[in-house]
Amino acid sequence: MNIGFVGLGAMGAGIVPRLMAAGHAVTGWNRSKQKAEPLVAAGMRLAPTPRAVAQASDVVFSIVTDAAAVRAVALGGDGIIAGLKKGGIYADMSTIAPEASRAISAEFAKQGVAMLDAPISGSPVTLAQGNAAVMVGGDKAAFERIEPVLRAIGPKVTYIGAGGLAVQMKIAAANEMMNACRGLGLDHRDFVTAHEVYRRLGGAT
Repeated sequence: MNIGFVGLGAMGAGIVPRLMAAGHAVTGWNRSKQKAEPLVAAGMRLAPTPRAVAQASDVVFSIVTDAAAVRAVALGGDGIIAGLKKGGIYADMSTIAPEASRAISAEFAKQGVAMLDAPISGSPVTLAQGNAAVMVGGDKAAFERIEPVLRAIGPKVTYIGAGGLAVQMKIAAANEMMNACRGLGLDHRDFVTAHEVYRRLGGAT
């Protein structure tokens, strides 16, 4: 499958090699080209804009810092929505506010493109260990199409449904707690357990 990846920070730089190792062709974009150089050397194709990434891809993932950054890479003339073909899938792995996610998802729906909220919980360390967790909300058919791709990123993948925003808010809160743990030097522990607790408290099975 042709995969696009927008945002090649620490997590993106860890995910892209996993996707390529699973046999997917990956086209990527990052605001700083320098950060992409090791991935290009490993076989990733570099695109000049998020739109160009989408034009080359069946599925586009993004991990960026906040809702404003998601809007910047997703919308506009050079954004993902302008390049992804009808029937394509956009999966945002950033942790953003539910209201922002709904607004962006509505824009994609107008173009016949499915958007999934797929925030990844963990760190580069847990990703390398295979302990990163992905909890996906949105269109179930789109999720089923890309579930094998998500499992190439990390085996802990849970579909929480189109009504899963409450669960994702709990996951966002858990992420904040885990960031605090990292700040306290506790990131050597497997903190995915905390996300499992939040998931169950939110009613996900």
